[in-house]
Amino acid sequence: MNHWYHILQIFDLFDIKGNGVIEFGEFVRSLGIFHPNAPLEDKIAFAFRLYDLRHTGYIEREELKEMVLALLHESDLVLTEDVVETIVGKAFREVDTRDNGRIDQEEWKDFVLKNPSLIRNMTLPCLKDITLAFPSFIVSSVYEDSEV
Repeated sequence: MNHWYHILQIFDLFDIKGNGVIEFGEFVRSLGIFHPNAPLEDKIAFAFRLYDLRHTGYIEREELKEMVLALLHESDLVLTEDVVETIVGKAFREVDTRDNGRIDQEEWKDFVLKNPSLIRNMTLPCLKDITLAFPSFIVSSVYEDSEV
């Protein structure tokens, strides 16, 4: 899977209205997820939607593998297919506590709370400076269509 697919996945998450355009309000609201003061639950939910590549409401084994491969590619790490399968299999067994072949939002949340480093990249410290410089920049996960 090429990197454009993952870029489009992020675009879709920022495009709250789903109209193919990221409007300024959508951008600010989505960027707010990365603010240091954004609620942890919002960060966990956003990360879940990022991994749920097929928008089924679950993270399936193949989706997890695609994300692992994308992360390895971005890190310029090359691992054999066997090693990747071992990593994905171990991670999936650990997260899929219901043992039903898919990870739901509750399983994901429980796993991330035990392993907070998984969403470490969901915080951009520089956004705190924006809040200090522009106090009206308020992070909120609740929005109305008219606000976005």
